[in-house]
Amino acid sequence: MIVFDLSCRAAGHRFEGWFGSSDDFSSQQQRGLITCPHCGAADVVKAPMAPAVGRKGSQHTAKPQPVQNVAMPPEAAKLMAALARMQSAALKDSRWVGDTFAEQTRAMHYGERETETIHGQATLDEAKDLIEEGIAVAPLPFPVAPPDRSN
Repeated sequence: MIVFDLSCRAAGHRFEGWFGSSDDFSSQQQRGLITCPHCGAADVVKAPMAPAVGRKGSQHTAKPQPVQNVAMPPEAAKLMAALARMQSAALKDSRWVGDTFAEQTRAMHYGERETETIHGQATLDEAKDLIEEGIAVAPLPFPVAPPDRSN
């Protein structure tokens, strides 16, 4: 993966984008798949970035600080709990289809099978292909264990 600093030409908003390669960025840019998360503008370009220059072997660096295990702010905990409840409620009436998610979603979209609410697994490429075909899909905010793996 490669991270680029990006900006929209319309308002100059800066944001990061992760891509498989520089060619992947160029391909998505040409197809208009990259938009500014702040204003939605599709005219997005790479922003100047500071190069990552490694230190010489003789230079000493500070010792890494241990990660602090601190409690989540109460507001954030409430939001996460509410989001988990909403996902749980949505999945209550949804059927697990495992790794056939992309195939079954596509079949429903094209009227080849009856429509129902489903959830399952799809690769990133499968999800991108569905979106490019105009099929609305969204990742779940929290991981879901397949029924045969849950206790």
